[in-house]
Amino acid sequence: MSGPTLTHIDRTGAANMVDVSDKAATSRTAVAEGVVVMRPATLALIREGDAKKGDVIGTARLAGIMAAKRTHELIPLCHPLLITKVRLTCEPDDDLPGLRLTAEVKVQGQTGVEMEALTAVSVACLTVYDMVKAADRGMRIEGIRLLSKEGGKSGAWAAGS
Repeated sequence: MSGPTLTHIDRTGAANMVDVSDKAATSRTAVAEGVVVMRPATLALIREGDAKKGDVIGTARLAGIMAAKRTHELIPLCHPLLITKVRLTCEPDDDLPGLRLTAEVKVQGQTGVEMEALTAVSVACLTVYDMVKAADRGMRIEGIRLLSKEGGKSGAWAAGS
């Protein structure tokens, strides 16, 4: 059976870090999203800035940016990268109700930034939960996924395409 291979597994089945030394450095971008579903009253607390721990959206944004930069310390086989941009947005969404978080990460490098974008949005969602859990322990973190990636040998990819 031929097809895609697992790049982090060697011929013996052992985990290994992929050797990217022969790959060209190119511009690479990844975008990931996640949502925190909560009670409408909890969303109102966040909007009004009345959460006991402070600015929920601003703190989640900073946490996501910091997480993207430290992904290699959390995910065992990720390469440390010189990230050139992290943008994290956190938008209230009454239809959830809750917050919709999106992370965009860029690098000029030899490997992609999908894991950095996913880590950024995951930690930002966890930060939201931590900051308002006293008001709503029933919140749900959902839908963390890669939306798109660009650059590298495999080129562009988008969810749903």
